[in-house]
Amino acid sequence: MLQFSSNNPSSSIFHLLLPSLVPLNNPRAHASVCSSPSIDRSHYDDAALRCAAIMIAVVSSSAALMVAAAAALVLLLSLHLAVVVVGARGVQSQPSYRGGGGPCALAVTPLGYPCEEHQVTTADGYILSLQRIPRGRGGGWAAGAGARAGQPVLLQHGVLVDGMSWLLASPEESLPFILADRGFDVWIANTRGTRWSRRHVSLDPSSRLYWNWSWDDIVVNDLPAMVDYVCKQTWQKPHYVGHSMIEALSSLFSAGTLVALAAFSEGRVVDQLKSAALLTPVAYLAHITTPIGILLARAFVGELLSDLLGVAEFNPLAYVYCRPPVSNLIRAFCRKPGMNCYDLVGSITGKNYCLNSSAVDVFLKYEPQPTSTKTTVHFAQTVRDGVLTKYDYVLPEKNIASYGQADPPAYDMSSIPASFPLFLAYGGRDSLADPDDVRLLLDDLRGHDRDKLAVLYLDRFAHLDFVIGVCARDYVYKDMFAFFDRFN
Repeated sequence: MLQFSSNNPSSSIFHLLLPSLVPLNNPRAHASVCSSPSIDRSHYDDAALRCAAIMIAVVSSSAALMVAAAAALVLLLSLHLAVVVVGARGVQSQPSYRGGGGPCALAVTPLGYPCEEHQVTTADGYILSLQRIPRGRGGGWAAGAGARAGQPVLLQHGVLVDGMSWLLASPEESLPFILADRGFDVWIANTRGTRWSRRHVSLDPSSRLYWNWSWDDIVVNDLPAMVDYVCKQTWQKPHYVGHSMIEALSSLFSAGTLVALAAFSEGRVVDQLKSAALLTPVAYLAHITTPIGILLARAFVGELLSDLLGVAEFNPLAYVYCRPPVSNLIRAFCRKPGMNCYDLVGSITGKNYCLNSSAVDVFLKYEPQPTSTKTTVHFAQTVRDGVLTKYDYVLPEKNIASYGQADPPAYDMSSIPASFPLFLAYGGRDSLADPDDVRLLLDDLRGHDRDKLAVLYLDRFAHLDFVIGVCARDYVYKDMFAFFDRFN
């Protein structure tokens, strides 16, 4: 059993929480903590790393949920996930979200691929970035491109990551490059609040109003704006590819598939797409088995940040108390003797079949990305309720004002048009897009036209195998491309 002693500051909860006891509304107090020579900040970092090790033991135990609220709060603070508390208030400096030439200059053109930077403005004023890879390496297409030559494909990332998450492997393994080399015109989306889409026509990203959104707003505004833009630029309907991208060391949230399914269920964008491929689709979370996801959702952590602390931006990139962002802390943790982050990833996503162990460190060079705290609350509501609904304002009068009813309406997956081509791929070892939850979705789609629904089930695959697994090209993409070719 884990023991915490208040007499030993190097191992106590009180010691870990000490920096967080500085009043949140007192910038001078924050500054004094950072500048005080009497405070050994490395000591706090070591304590945080120890708490990270404790976290692995806690979330792996059957009794973890008995102490969910206390454990989740300690984890947030010790692992710097609560850096948003300071980042949202602008007390400490943050890394620049602009500059560096954008994803094209960072990750595409150095590899010999043509790349264009685009932007689109949503109906509610958010300015979004898209990257276009119009052709393969050297400006051409591989032999056999045929009817797919120039066919657009839109790739959608998940929450707490951005479009760079598709570009972190080699050209032989990254889906955008594989698509481009096979003749597709590739478009990479970046949703609101992320590094390359952190602008608005009138709102300042440091304001609470800028962050007043959940994934409902991405369904209504971001996805339609990006699909419409690609259609107008190419004069063709694109295919859509989404992955829930619940990245092991940055997020327990989904977007690439969840947003798409929610939009399709309301009839949005289906007339502007040729088809959609959803990798590890998330519409239900009733059977999610990853312990840390259950713990954070049931501990009402998002509500703590939003309602109690008044934090609108959930930002793992912010600096707090003179310490680096969460990604740097995790990298340091992973390099500690005896720590195996490949196993840590598996404990969250399920045991991946063909994930390269070096992928975690590469990922942490560019991710995670900010999102709204409201989105974290929405995720927690979905886990607790087990079904995907619109954002619950809790107070009946607020729900009535927004939806015309006391409870938030559910997204009805059975309302997805039966003639809309869907390719779904999921794995038997996935702890996040659990096979039982995917089967609930498939049950909703039982009336779908049989020639318009393709399902790929890979018993040995877990969550990350489908996108950054070294064997995804052979096991997943080949079938997905064949599905696309049916509708080109």
